[in-house]
Amino acid sequence: QVRLVESGGGLVQAGGSLRLSCAASGRTFSAYTMGWFRQAPGKEREFVAVISGNGGAAYYADSVKGRFTISRDNAKSTVYLQMNSLRPEDTALYYCASKLYIILRNAGGYDYWGQGTQVTVSS
Repeated sequence: QVRLVESGGGLVQAGGSLRLSCAASGRTFSAYTMGWFRQAPGKEREFVAVISGNGGAAYYADSVKGRFTISRDNAKSTVYLQMNSLRPEDTALYYCASKLYIILRNAGGYDYWGQGTQVTVSS
């Protein structure tokens, strides 16, 4: 069982930055691929970014490429999402999720989810 707790969301003006964190329980954090997803009101949950267990590979949605950076600190069992140049369309509830070993963009394939942290970008 893995427990994920997100933090770092908030209200920011367009063009600003936020750094989300996701702290995981358990002693095998490095075995898990970690993903960030988001869901805006009335929309489906969508992929944002994913990072491999050792941090050696990372992939992004086209909509955030060049603005967001995913990283992880396995010693702290934490994954981060640095979000720069935020836009109003980035407003959503942001979730982190974990999947043992496999790198996925499909939300349905993830095993564990956090409760989400709200990001609101004002224009």
